[in-house]
Amino acid sequence: MTKFNPENKKVLSCEEVLDPAMKIIGEKDAKQYKKAYVDYIQKDMNSWSEEERVKYNPKNNTAEEIANSNLAYWAGYYGPVVRSRVEKLFLCEHPIFGKIDVNGSPTNEEAFKCGTDSKTLSEIRSEESSK
Repeated sequence: MTKFNPENKKVLSCEEVLDPAMKIIGEKDAKQYKKAYVDYIQKDMNSWSEEERVKYNPKNNTAEEIANSNLAYWAGYYGPVVRSRVEKLFLCEHPIFGKIDVNGSPTNEEAFKCGTDSKTLSEIRSEESSK
């Protein structure tokens, strides 16, 4: 099993949290890792003041929603094979590009346009198809 935060650090970088998850290949391992990650996020959220909550979590997402978004977003840097596996194992989808098994990978142009226009891939493709 892949241990979350094996050194029991109080504060972890994105890389320390998310890189190990990208290597997970089994459902049981993914489930236990995600639970530990969600617990880590929730513990941090519980310590926030109202001002911090508004600043760091303006949409009032749950710890699991934050974990899902982070896992899928990070997987996007690893390419389509890893992204697909992570989305399936962790039951998540990329927050901008959606599920790779539904939308496929964005083209470079689509990814750039998503960033510059602050839109999802579905929104960009919908605009393009209505032209």
